[in-house]
Amino acid sequence: MKKILLSAVIAASILSFYNCKDTSTSETKSLTKEITFTKEGELQLMKAGTDSIIASLDIEIADDEYQTQTGLMYRNSLGKDQGMLFVFKDMQRRSFYMKNTKIPLDIIYFNTEKEIVSIQKNAKPMDETSLPSEAASQYVLEVNAGLSDVWKLENGDRIRFSSSN
Repeated sequence: MKKILLSAVIAASILSFYNCKDTSTSETKSLTKEITFTKEGELQLMKAGTDSIIASLDIEIADDEYQTQTGLMYRNSLGKDQGMLFVFKDMQRRSFYMKNTKIPLDIIYFNTEKEIVSIQKNAKPMDETSLPSEAASQYVLEVNAGLSDVWKLENGDRIRFSSSN
């Protein structure tokens, strides 16, 4: 009788361990799922003075605390015609960093009038160095590194955007 009871306990333990291991594997798979781009609006960059369109982008919009804290973290790529626009409720000096961000970015700061006030070019992936704006800003646009040079962006150039929501 003791052998049967002992065998049952051992079998139950093995099954229990197997089930825990199986659950852990499925949780790990769901945590490593790639985050993909979701279009939430459109944005145009315009030259100061002429309002000629420099570039048009599909954008994701970060306008709450969780979205602004997470930004483009954990992404493996960003299309050349895509970006993330951070929308803040007020204008103040802002600083971003690249913690858990896998792709190099240009970080473009805009004032309340949606004019460029500062650009941080070629922000390095996974770098936690502070990348501050040179002036107070209310909007921040993140795009692939190098695009601000390709587009020849300068302070005073502007954006306009619309939300799909």
